[in-house]
Amino acid sequence: MTFVVRPADHEDAPIIAGLTRHAWAGKVSVTSSGHRETAVLVAEHLRQGGGFILAKENEPIGSVRWLPHDTEPDCWEILRMGVLPAYRGNNLSQHLLEAVIHHGIESGVGELRLAVRSDQPKLVDFYSAYEFELAGELEYSHANPLEPAPLVMRRTLR
Repeated sequence: MTFVVRPADHEDAPIIAGLTRHAWAGKVSVTSSGHRETAVLVAEHLRQGGGFILAKENEPIGSVRWLPHDTEPDCWEILRMGVLPAYRGNNLSQHLLEAVIHHGIESGVGELRLAVRSDQPKLVDFYSAYEFELAGELEYSHANPLEPAPLVMRRTLR
């Protein structure tokens, strides 16, 4: 199987919205706003930040996005990473995460942050393997106020 990670553009917004809803179905709490993802919101995120799509033989099977932090311009927040259920268990999300890390380094960003939902603590170990550290003093700026606060992790890039 051939997997490729490619940059997303505004025309990919409907694809990414569908990927997010499908990847999160049955995996993430139904109260998550990811289940109500829209192409309009994705297009706005792509304009403000960026994203990548993971494809298997040109078929999109996963995606990730990032946004510049609201008050810290040298920081990106990674959000909405997901891989379709049929492709899980093959360590494919690492390709998406690595793409954001490398793009951040190339772009001269000083720090990446992400949130780990309180109902998915095993992801802390996954992100720790990529040099992300728990940062209990930080709040995630895209947290859903209707849910428990997520754990915030950060990685310094320089």
